[in-house]
Amino acid sequence: MTQEDDSVRKHVLSLLRGSSAHISFDDFISGFTADLCNRHIDGLPYTPWQVLEHMRLALWDILEFSRDANHVSPEFPKGYWPQPNEAGTTALWQETVDAFRNDLQQMQSLLDDPATDLHAKIPHGDGQTILREALVVADHNAYHLGVLAVMARILKANPGR
Repeated sequence: MTQEDDSVRKHVLSLLRGSSAHISFDDFISGFTADLCNRHIDGLPYTPWQVLEHMRLALWDILEFSRDANHVSPEFPKGYWPQPNEAGTTALWQETVDAFRNDLQQMQSLLDDPATDLHAKIPHGDGQTILREALVVADHNAYHLGVLAVMARILKANPGR
């Protein structure tokens, strides 16, 4: 592994962990009250749990695609979101949190493994690399954690809604 590859790994791992300019997953989760997970906000088509479950589904798909040539991705975009009427519960919230944390740790481990060539094309893909997939995960997570942070602020400011 070159010094440049080591530097890239560290930067992308920092993005995945949320220790750069973004809130971390764990910081968001520790500040979010799970009983708000199924609350609706006027004008939004999803609940906090549905956003979190979307994040989990996307992360799981990217991770599995990155390491398993036999993985079959869900139908896009339908397979990356829970059903619109599917309700979250505090138990489902926790299951989703736990599964997301596990898959995020596995993605970080894949990226952090010196045997992983960040720039090699994934053999069963059409040009993707592990570096690209890790950056997609970091970008997707940052975007949706921002959405969740705003949703949490709205829900906390309007407890009766």
